Amino acid sequence: MSKVLVVAFAVAAVVFLVLDGLWLGVIGRSLYQREIGALLLDRPNFGAAAIFYLLYLAGMTYFCVLPGVAEASAMRGLVNGVLFGAIAYATYDLTNLATLKGWSTTIVVVDIAWGAFATAAASAAAVGVTTRFVT
Repeated sequence: MSKVLVVAFAVAAVVFLVLDGLWLGVIGRSLYQREIGALLLDRPNFGAAAIFYLLYLAGMTYFCVLPGVAEASAMRGLVNGVLFGAIAYATYDLTNLATLKGWSTTIVVVDIAWGAFATAAASAAAVGVTTRFVT
């Protein structure tokens, strides 16, 4: 495994996990409770969350970070991150809206925006750090 891949994945992981942890645990917590509280578990399924994060970060690294590193362009990472994040989060949220009783349209809009932002930020940061310190 190349040093570029390891650093790209690690930086994306740290940034994304910190942002998502703050969002889910502090900033957006009351919104989720208000909008979909009846659907939430008392305690998250951490195994499923770990699998999601590993897969999502692998996709982010492949589709967003590595193309940005190849071009030495944090903007490429940012743009690809916005697109990847919005599409991935829209897949989840719109499927839930289509299939679950009580899924909130507010959550759909906020989640898609959040996915686009957090993925773009993590991707751009990972491109910047990897390009500056590894390539």
